[in-house]
Amino acid sequence: MAATTADPRTVHVEHCMGTVFSIDIRDAGNWSDAVADVVGWLHHVDAVFSTYRPDSLISRLGREELPLADVGSEVREVLDACEQLALATGGTFTATPNGQLDPSGYVKGWAIDRAARLLVDAGVQNGAINGGGDMQLLGGAAPDRPWRVGIADPSDPQQVLVVVEGRDLAVATSGTAERGGHITDPSTGGAASALRSATVTGPRLAEVDAYATAAFVLGDRALDWIGTLDGYEAMTVAADGTIARTTGFPTAAPPPPVRRSIRITPGRT
Repeated sequence: MAATTADPRTVHVEHCMGTVFSIDIRDAGNWSDAVADVVGWLHHVDAVFSTYRPDSLISRLGREELPLADVGSEVREVLDACEQLALATGGTFTATPNGQLDPSGYVKGWAIDRAARLLVDAGVQNGAINGGGDMQLLGGAAPDRPWRVGIADPSDPQQVLVVVEGRDLAVATSGTAERGGHITDPSTGGAASALRSATVTGPRLAEVDAYATAAFVLGDRALDWIGTLDGYEAMTVAADGTIARTTGFPTAAPPPPVRRSIRITPGRT
């Protein structure tokens, strides 16, 4: 199931939620059970929250076939969190884009965050879960080495624009490179277009992923807003290619070539 190498390193790749997840454990040991728990959890989340499955709880709730009281604690937790995020972001993040119930902008980050906790509960100290370019990092790439995450240039995804370095960190990027103008600006109902990408770092991917989406919508107001949030940093690439970042954005110069880094391609959220 999971391939174990002599580094020590355990790696597993899983297709779920319409994207690719990678589980990368950097501690010695047999982690097959922990990986199986994470995989099971991710598929459970997909079954409950997929807006592409007509029989999912979230789809049935959106069609008003179920009362909220009957959908279970997980769905209520996600919707409550989305409501709080809508308040915190001034409505730039919402679970009801264009009037349709769709909390998927929060669900993936929330699912990865929970999956990382499953690894921690199993004893993992150094590892990462990457879902479509958004990731929760545990410990370091090795006990004595931080993670280095390459952020791709949205104009040329084959090039690393900057490297984020840190430990126990979440990183998420929203942008147009992969899926075009797919992020809706709730104030206009159209696609947000002021930025090419927005990358946010912080402690937990559940919030970091949502904040990256909000930052992308906010455009040139994004960094001022992120600056009001304790423990979060951001970098934006404007439509004209201008790069800006908060003062604490955790970057390091990418060595040529960037080896054993994890690349994030903007536009996966």
